[in-house]
Amino acid sequence: MMYPDRGTAGRALGGVLEHLRAADPLILGLPRGGVPVAVGIREVIGGDLDVLLVRKLGVPWQPELAMGAIGEDGVRVLNADVVLNTGVTPEQFADIEDLERVELERRRQVLRAEPPIPLKDRTVIIADDGMATGATVAAACEIAHLHEPRRVVVAVPVSSAEALHRIRALADEVVCPLVPRELGGVGGVYLDFHQLADEEVVDLLTESR
Repeated sequence: MMYPDRGTAGRALGGVLEHLRAADPLILGLPRGGVPVAVGIREVIGGDLDVLLVRKLGVPWQPELAMGAIGEDGVRVLNADVVLNTGVTPEQFADIEDLERVELERRRQVLRAEPPIPLKDRTVIIADDGMATGATVAAACEIAHLHEPRRVVVAVPVSSAEALHRIRALADEVVCPLVPRELGGVGGVYLDFHQLADEEVVDLLTESR
């Protein structure tokens, strides 16, 4: 199974999430790649759209492998098994975290043209373009729960089995149509998986609002 692009994948997820249409959901895209997915979901089921800012903490010599993630409200999630198996030192971890917190703040200034939409008592759908380790989505779930939503739903087009198991313990519902036996990388299930620029994300958010 292949998705043409993130927007198409989002619309496919929207079809599975039709049961949430009446809940007037708040759909939160994880920038950058999760935003077009969130837009696609919203095109199908309606609701409000916003971003939830998180950053993966990649292993220094293998950046695509998440040793953890950070997010708004000071949240930090650790992938202890990755840290142990790769031999990342506390100093290396701290250096990467410092760099990513700078980027997190930069993205907050660029992408938050308006105050965040309150999550309290809302049905919240956290959308990303896929989960390999699940670290960034786990951080997003922790942030969401801090704001007392009525319900937290995670929607991703593809996931590893391990990440899916991890996230099911953190969300009220997880929707993921594609769980390959082996996930070499999230981008491998998309025909178009280009790196989104900030401008593209801003344009998507502006158009949807």
